[in-house]
Amino acid sequence: MIGEILPAWVTVAEMSDDAPEDTLFPEEEPLIARAVEKRRREFITGRHCARTALARLGVPPGPILRGDRGAPQWPSGTIGSITHCSGYRAAAVATSTSGITIGIDAEPHGLLPDGVLETVASPEEIAALDRLRNGNPQVSWDRILFSAKESVYKAWFPLTGRWLDFTEATVDVDPSGRFTATLLISDPRMGTDRLAGRWIVADGFLATAIALPRVVPEHDRSM
Repeated sequence: MIGEILPAWVTVAEMSDDAPEDTLFPEEEPLIARAVEKRRREFITGRHCARTALARLGVPPGPILRGDRGAPQWPSGTIGSITHCSGYRAAAVATSTSGITIGIDAEPHGLLPDGVLETVASPEEIAALDRLRNGNPQVSWDRILFSAKESVYKAWFPLTGRWLDFTEATVDVDPSGRFTATLLISDPRMGTDRLAGRWIVADGFLATAIALPRVVPEHDRSM
């Protein structure tokens, strides 16, 4: 599913079932030693997806530990993002020569719990969702907005090392399957205050993705 909304330079691995326990590396075990069973399964399968995708880039298998705020520590020369929800796990990776950052998120295709939308969206965003809902009430537009902001954060944090609140980015969702995020706080490490992403709904799930390519300098394009 999520591979359909990512560019060709990104490699994806997805699973609907959980990976075996023995796919976990010993160095990763302490990271989930106190985790509940659900969280443990998510972690193991997410890491398995990440290693599967990395292997397609020629990266040998190894532990994927946690960095600041729990973000995955990717092998040198690679970037990536992991997502999981009940019934779906995925990882998207690329070489750091191809891209700058990746952010992905998957969610069940259903309405957000009561009260959540008001904490993550501005009045203008909520009004835009109402217009989208009037055009196509079968799509959970509020969940797409939430997911898009999760993808924005996952793309933002590896570059900046800073927290980004839901209210510090506005997202304009287009019914064509695209969205645009505008960052309301700046950081020179991002290199931009606007991020373009895509969304998809399929098989009871929805997913959003952002993949920021590494722009080739003009003087290199003729080489």
